[in-house]
Amino acid sequence: MCIRIVSYNIHKCIGGVDRRYRPDRIVSVLQHHRPDIVLLQEVDAHAARSRGDRQVDLLADRLGFRHRSYFGTVAVRGGGEYGNAVLSRFPILDSQKIDLTIAFKKPRSALHVRLRVRLPSGHSRTLHVYNLHLGLSGFERKLQLRRFFASHPFNELDARAPIVVGGDLNDLWGTLGAKLFGPAGFRSGAPVATFPACAPLRALDGFYARGDVQLLRLNRSRLALGRSASDHLALVADLELG
Repeated sequence: MCIRIVSYNIHKCIGGVDRRYRPDRIVSVLQHHRPDIVLLQEVDAHAARSRGDRQVDLLADRLGFRHRSYFGTVAVRGGGEYGNAVLSRFPILDSQKIDLTIAFKKPRSALHVRLRVRLPSGHSRTLHVYNLHLGLSGFERKLQLRRFFASHPFNELDARAPIVVGGDLNDLWGTLGAKLFGPAGFRSGAPVATFPACAPLRALDGFYARGDVQLLRLNRSRLALGRSASDHLALVADLELG
């Protein structure tokens, strides 16, 4: 069964070039790619800069996603917060926030959701999806991923369990795959540059798969609107769930 999943750092729906708050641009980019699952980073909730919107609900409702999960991570001056969200066309069985904050660094987290996917055969499978937003320094990212791999329930999942990890990994030098994800049993495609959106040079965003799920294709959004909607381009992955 093929599943399309998109990871998108939406920058609070504020354009990376014009600094305008325009949720409609994010909606249009996502509608264009017709995803089954969306991993969002930097999602505002009740912040003045985004008109007090709870963006997970604003975007999910506009896109027609019944199932959604959100956990805040960073407090915003003047009230509100921002964090990670997952939108899904498949039912979310449960979700949890995994704290990845390193002392004296900006708060960071992962969002884990368990999805129940109905296969064409009529059977259903559980798909584990992790939405990560990692730190800016290499040392910080290494500590965060070690903490993630040791977290529950990840550290107890069978090697065949279908797991997808994606998000804004801030993988500036493209080394996380070979050094950390590969030894943990994950597979991925070649890095795809997604930042900055106006002229992408760095593959900050990524996807990794483990267990009974294959990563078929990995591409960045080439929609012209995406170059102004955020400071990242959306990363689009097509998966096959066994």
